[in-house]
Amino acid sequence: MINEFEKFNLDKNIIKSLDNLKYNKPSKVQSEVIPELLKQNDVIVKSKTGSGKTASFGIPICESIDINNNSVQGLIIAPTRELALQIKEEVQSIGRLKKVRCSAIFGKQPLKDQISELKQRVHIVVATPGRIIDHIGRGTIDLSNIKYFVIDEADKMLNKGFIEDMESILNKLPKYTCKGLFSATIDDNINTVCNRYMEEPVRIDIVENDINKKKQIDEFYIKTNRENRYNMLKDVIYSKCPSSLIIFANTRDKVDELYKDMKKDKFLVKEIHGDMSQDKRLFIIKDFKENKFNVLVSSDITARGIHVDDIAMVINYEVPRDRENYVHRIGRTGRVDKLGQAITLVSPNEEKYLEEIKNFTGNKINEIETIDKEEVKKGKIKLKELENKIIKVSRNNKKDYKKENSEVTKIYINVGKKKKIRVIDIVGALSNVNGISNEDIGVIEVKDICSYVDILNNKGERFLRNNKEIMIKKKPAKVKKDKISN
Repeated sequence: MINEFEKFNLDKNIIKSLDNLKYNKPSKVQSEVIPELLKQNDVIVKSKTGSGKTASFGIPICESIDINNNSVQGLIIAPTRELALQIKEEVQSIGRLKKVRCSAIFGKQPLKDQISELKQRVHIVVATPGRIIDHIGRGTIDLSNIKYFVIDEADKMLNKGFIEDMESILNKLPKYTCKGLFSATIDDNINTVCNRYMEEPVRIDIVENDINKKKQIDEFYIKTNRENRYNMLKDVIYSKCPSSLIIFANTRDKVDELYKDMKKDKFLVKEIHGDMSQDKRLFIIKDFKENKFNVLVSSDITARGIHVDDIAMVINYEVPRDRENYVHRIGRTGRVDKLGQAITLVSPNEEKYLEEIKNFTGNKINEIETIDKEEVKKGKIKLKELENKIIKVSRNNKKDYKKENSEVTKIYINVGKKKKIRVIDIVGALSNVNGISNEDIGVIEVKDICSYVDILNNKGERFLRNNKEIMIKKKPAKVKKDKISN
């Protein structure tokens, strides 16, 4: 099969990575954005979530990277840690076979670890604003070689809370840095920044107006009241029986309360909110992606920060007060070419917020006036069967995991910086292994007590079969497959 991304004249290793990712045909946003960024034109892109915009900037940035230059050449800013990590994963997967190294930098990580990582070979940094400004102020990141600067979720990043931070970064970029702003909505804040910092930007507004294109998200609301809201939620879930579902609540306390109630009612459910540790949130999102449970109760932390292509339904347990949050919440479903449903529970004192949302989006939100009790009964049985199937598959560990790069094996080595191990030491050690050449050694990450290496060209599994340890600086180091990697 011909990969249609070849029309952009991309590096052969980028094309190979896209093949491995099953990216064979550019989405509409990718078709319009990639050529402009390859020409280093500034862009302002309005495109809904789930349209493929991460790859639309990730591909040209990876294409532009000079891997022999160890400095940071691409900087991407995102509003949340979750989104920063997901962008990093996708960009790293696109550039992996070219040996592009990408790092995620955000708060609540030890600064010294980030400083140490930035001293290594890092080509692209994905960061939250506060932490990257901290590094800029400390002089621990060099922006002098930045070729591309991207702000994702620009509507969030350029509001009154972040705009000074963004201008602080923009003022420190090299004069000829190519800039891209990506957002589901464009407002006056974005236009102000564009006029001040961008050179004749190309404006790209992705409108899905093909005659055969169905509206991908069907939007509904149901009137309820505070006393009956939870029972109404259960009736909606049983009657619709979605295969996967995110339920959004407005506060951390409501998320916690709802999670406990649903756990008590035997739903296969987890919760996620900003007061949880970063590691715990990452594991929950990972398990949700891998279909180990099918109901996620969340605050707005995942409205912008989770990319899962198969979420069947979103339920707003409460009407969001921020109209843009509504857009991002429901954008978790109906992603790429999938269809989805979004249902909002509305009490009498929330009706004014729903009207504001209708006026803001211009979308028709239909009322569900009644729920068929017979459908609720049938759906309850069907949902239980679905949950049992999920539990059985997870328990037997028979899930067929999708491998982002089938010819890449990430290995774990049990030595790191505390043993004075450097990247060059690992390269030297692996080059001495029979059957491994420099071309087979991909991205290397040296941590404090361990290291990670991508073994390329389908040689990883054979390497692991033949080697339980390797000699690094004349001392044995154990090697094994990294089970946590993508």
